[in-house]
Amino acid sequence: MKLLLYFSLFLIPLFLIGEKSFSITDFQIKKICKNEKRELTCIKNLREKRSNLQKGNHIEIPVVPHKSN
Repeated sequence: MKLLLYFSLFLIPLFLIGEKSFSITDFQIKKICKNEKRELTCIKNLREKRSNLQKGNHIEIPVVPHKSN
């Protein structure tokens, strides 16, 4: 019985929170892109990805490996 209770307490928040996705604001986009070589291209790409995310489409997020010293 406890197992069923714990399992349901684990799954219910996942279904409630899983449908929400938070996108970044214009200010955050400009802050991220200000150090880029091509700032306008960076802003355009991030705004496009944000609109795709808000529409519910999948976006690709590149993973950059960490360089160790």
